[in-house]
Amino acid sequence: MTAISRLNITAVRNIDSSSIAPSPTLNLFYGENGSGKTSVLEAIQTLATGRSFRANKLDPIIQLGAKELTVYAELVNGQKAAYSKSPKKPATVLMDNDKAKNWELLARALPTLVLDASTFQLVDGGPKIRRSYLDWGVFHVEPSFISSWRNLMRTLTHRNQLLKQRSISNEELAAWTTEFCVCSVEVDTQRNAYLDKLQPYFVRVLTTLIPSMSESIELVYQRGWDGAQELRSVLNASIDNDRKYGATQFGPHRAEISIRHDGVRASDLLSRGQAKLLVIALKVSQGQMLADASGRQCIYLVDDLAAELDSKNRSAVLSLLARQKSQLFLTAVNKDDLLSGIDSSLLPATFHVERGIITP
Repeated sequence: MTAISRLNITAVRNIDSSSIAPSPTLNLFYGENGSGKTSVLEAIQTLATGRSFRANKLDPIIQLGAKELTVYAELVNGQKAAYSKSPKKPATVLMDNDKAKNWELLARALPTLVLDASTFQLVDGGPKIRRSYLDWGVFHVEPSFISSWRNLMRTLTHRNQLLKQRSISNEELAAWTTEFCVCSVEVDTQRNAYLDKLQPYFVRVLTTLIPSMSESIELVYQRGWDGAQELRSVLNASIDNDRKYGATQFGPHRAEISIRHDGVRASDLLSRGQAKLLVIALKVSQGQMLADASGRQCIYLVDDLAAELDSKNRSAVLSLLARQKSQLFLTAVNKDDLLSGIDSSLLPATFHVERGIITP
């Protein structure tokens, strides 16, 4: 089981220093707005991914005046992970006391799924958001994907650099175009295969949350170029535009998932409440597939669910999450808003947060 048994947080926003022993199942953090409860979730995600779901850069989450932010976690399987960041300096990542070159090991050891207000942009946000959602899933179930993706980004960067040089001939560009096409096919194949396998999980979860819509919602993979043509032919035909903009216009870097309701873009038809449940189904289905494919459970970071859903749907979502047998970190202003929707047989570990102080 993937779960945190000890979590130490230092200098993360208004959390000066805190050490907690979370439950391997359900953990509820409650307190007034601005108390620091969401910062607990932010610290976990930053440790696991090197990114925050609340800020584009990491320096702003370092407590004002602090020399260094640190997050340390011990897992139930005995692994230890640590992250530290000083202002205007690169972060340091440790896995079992060994310095890591990147977040790959931590991301695999701590697969986290975030459900917060921004998560709902999966339906009505831009393609990059859905592409990131897709790549998170492929990364966790296909070990070779990260290598394929890095090769794709490397060849794309080189090709774009050449496109900006007007003196470069099409013949000189051809070698990088060929390599880009090879890498593109690898990434495209892995993404397409993943989405095919995800579909039945998604339908089952959606049936639980919105039974009336389970047969009308479909996830359509769009690879980033005309699927009826080979990418090389598409790139050759678009060479003038590529040169004009100094960037490759077609390829997997333009891929996304189209979410459709009865053949129409879902964001045009669904209510706000339906869209939220749809996004939760998308996330939970990823967690279920990961568990079946690898035996590793996700850690769910759920921020202020009470503000996003009415009591009926909140109860349905909490029941669904509880059945995943995963570690859950939930926040709420009023703990009774969530406790009333949780099965009485579950005994959550409850933490009160006030001015950055976390009290079990």
